[in-house]
Amino acid sequence: MNKVAVIGGGLAGCESAMQLARAGVSVDLYEMKPERYSEAHTSAGLAELVCSNSLRSGDLSTAIGILKREMSALGSIVMEIAEETKVPAGSALAVDRELFSTRMTEVIEGQENINLIRKEIVSLNEPGFEDYQHIIVAAGPLASAGLVESLSNLIGDNKLYFYDAIAPIISRESVNMDVAFFGSRYKPEDDDYLNCPMTEEQYFAFLEELKKGEKVVPREFEKEIHFEGCLPIETMAERGDMTLSFGPLKPVGLIDPRTEEQSYAVVQLRAENRDKTAFNMVGFQTKLKYPEQKRIFRMIPGLEDAEFLRFGSIHRNTYVNAPSVLSEDLSLKSDSRIHLAGQITGVEGYLESSACGLWVGLLLARRITGLEPSLPPQDTSIGALLGHLREEKKNFQPSNVQFGLMPALNKKAPKRVRKELYGKRAIESFDKWKNENKL
Repeated sequence: MNKVAVIGGGLAGCESAMQLARAGVSVDLYEMKPERYSEAHTSAGLAELVCSNSLRSGDLSTAIGILKREMSALGSIVMEIAEETKVPAGSALAVDRELFSTRMTEVIEGQENINLIRKEIVSLNEPGFEDYQHIIVAAGPLASAGLVESLSNLIGDNKLYFYDAIAPIISRESVNMDVAFFGSRYKPEDDDYLNCPMTEEQYFAFLEELKKGEKVVPREFEKEIHFEGCLPIETMAERGDMTLSFGPLKPVGLIDPRTEEQSYAVVQLRAENRDKTAFNMVGFQTKLKYPEQKRIFRMIPGLEDAEFLRFGSIHRNTYVNAPSVLSEDLSLKSDSRIHLAGQITGVEGYLESSACGLWVGLLLARRITGLEPSLPPQDTSIGALLGHLREEKKNFQPSNVQFGLMPALNKKAPKRVRKELYGKRAIESFDKWKNENKL
């Protein structure tokens, strides 16, 4: 029977399920909500975005911009719905997260080849699972303990994990607009971001309290490992007094219209929804305790009376040592019937996870119908991500898509030109591969 089980109704799971369903393959999509919620999820909807509402840049001189183009060309449901539900965010693609989840749920429920089953899967040996031709585990970074244990039994001691943190969301009405101002970096006329300017004195006072703030302590049996691309704000502060002012609080390109000057530091808030009633604190992933978040973040000029619609929090991110435990098609080396997709494989980021799920779904759909494609070239974004999961490393860590995962250009050129050359090469290589595989 050509039937596939997909475990997890997040971005990767929805991508896998839709690729299979559109090819005529029957899919049982298992989602544990609302039967059980993870530490970070609050909505019963599919594809709930918990860390940010931004899907990042669409610039074709960036690896993420190239990845978006590739995903769209392969029929990505995530990209389709992102375009439907996008909100202004400068050159980035950001979505209204509630609308995004609602639309994804509607589309999945309306697909005749997908049977959405609201049930937590705690073992890969569930009764009846032996009848599936393939099983895709797309449980995401917050996979339940039972499922992780079941997976661990199959792969041995190669399971790894690290902690990620999510940023607070502030009510727009609670922001003091006598202090904050609208404007994007280098584009003061835009209103995609709210900016809270800080003087040197305010910056260092804030920094001191941030470093002293009381944090959530990991449980005794858990080792804390942070992904470099999503460090907690207090961890960055501990690396040096100027780290934040050259990082998420950098003032460059943000001129306060009241003073017509650039501040010492600027905290940026990005709109969370189309109505701009809620704003995300950009770069403020945190493991501070909730009372400390209130106390310290209200030191920021303009946020003295901030209403927190969601506090930042720490959450577990579970992933495997992909080069050791996964084959080229992302199946387990110990059981080729079981495939992994999304962040659990060792990719990092919304779109990277989505692309991984898209690829597994596409691969299995073509395999079932007798038209298996070749692997995407590693000089494409999706090929670079898959290559990252194959490359043996002493200390395998998750990665966002980046040009550094691609083969070198082997030619000298200025930095901006090099990015454009990477992008041009990736586009040409992807289009050739897509045509050759009749995708």
